[in-house]
Amino acid sequence: MGSLSASLNIALQSMLAEQGAIETTSNNIANANTPGYSRQRPDLEEMPPVKLGGITLGAGVQMTQVSSLRDKVLELRIDQETQQQGQLNSFISGGQQVQVLFNETSGTGLQAPLSNFFNSLSELSTNPSDLTTRQNVITAAQNLANAFNQTSTNLATLQRNTDLAAQQSVTQINSLITQIAQVNQQVVAATTTGGNAGPFEDQRQQLIGKLSNYIDVAEVDAGNNSLTLTTAGGSALVVGGQSFALTTNADPVTGFQNVYSNGNNITSKIMGGELAGQVQIRDQEIPGIQNSLDALAFQLSTAVNQQNQAGFDLNGSAGGNIFNALAQQGGAAASLRVSITDPGKIAASGGPAPGTPGDNTNANALLALQNQNFISGLTPTNFYSNLVFKIGNDISSAETNQSSGGQVLLQLQNLQGGISGVDINEEAANLMRFQNAYQASAQVSSIINRLMDVTMNMMG
Repeated sequence: MGSLSASLNIALQSMLAEQGAIETTSNNIANANTPGYSRQRPDLEEMPPVKLGGITLGAGVQMTQVSSLRDKVLELRIDQETQQQGQLNSFISGGQQVQVLFNETSGTGLQAPLSNFFNSLSELSTNPSDLTTRQNVITAAQNLANAFNQTSTNLATLQRNTDLAAQQSVTQINSLITQIAQVNQQVVAATTTGGNAGPFEDQRQQLIGKLSNYIDVAEVDAGNNSLTLTTAGGSALVVGGQSFALTTNADPVTGFQNVYSNGNNITSKIMGGELAGQVQIRDQEIPGIQNSLDALAFQLSTAVNQQNQAGFDLNGSAGGNIFNALAQQGGAAASLRVSITDPGKIAASGGPAPGTPGDNTNANALLALQNQNFISGLTPTNFYSNLVFKIGNDISSAETNQSSGGQVLLQLQNLQGGISGVDINEEAANLMRFQNAYQASAQVSSIINRLMDVTMNMMG
């Protein structure tokens, strides 16, 4: 009877183990298309053998745990690539909005107003005493000033919008780290009690993936399957079950929101995710373009004013300013205006004598500014062309990096799928295998029950 009871216990224990394996396999099949799900494996182990006299006998099987199949190093690499992609996507999106402001083919850039201004000076040089031609110069100058004003205003608006987007990213980051801290506790609780932590790990990894899209994240194993998350610069985000929210405060100079962690300004240290791309557009790309635009407006208007002052107007008086005199380069594009309304005030003549139509000496000198290298060693047209080229080149470089990085990320995700993804065919085969084992154990149990009934009858 003792050996029959032991055999029955082995059969029943086997049925329990195979039932657990079937349940695990069924869960895998059910979650075959669930994003972020990691395939689970029932870990079956042989029970410690028992000695019966001088004989060592097997004691059956048990399911010790359910393991989630995942590669933590691979997950870390995916998070790193996600951070890079988030930064590039954000930069490209903002850069393309900047590029629209300098789309010469659609007429939104400065190339046409700049060319039209010098074309009006060319016409003036051929007919310096004609009032209509002179009025065309004023109109072209006004159009050029308006183009500078509008482009500068649009850049400032885009910069403010990017600042708002950065604040929204910080809000999303704080929401995610709060959720990660909560799930982190659940992972630790399940791990320490011997439960299945796999579903909580999946949830945590998905949240970390979303977080990586917003900011650079570094992971540290804190033991008991717990993770400590920091930025790449070392600012704490999640420690155990506690999250450390980021805050924003207005910069006293720019007015834009800087990002703080525990009272420390980390804005310049954010290296990945959408937030990094937004900061790059707001604090580097747009200011650089605005500075170039201001330099062009300031130096061009100054050169035109100085040359007009060197000539004489239609009345024989010394010329004055065509554009308003700008005190400094900063903000020049936004504040540029035309300061004259009388077409006779344009100093086309090189001499003071009135009533000498046809004197175009100074008109030619004004036109010659078009080909002079007085803006950072370049002509006005070439300086502007270089600015447009730089904008396009920055975006093109980012798009190239985005494409190559996207291929790397896809390959990593495919590798992850090979480890953690559910293969329906494989699970179907496992299901059949566990089912057969369960049925066999049930048959063994049935046979032992009959043997035990026969034995009991014989003893009775």
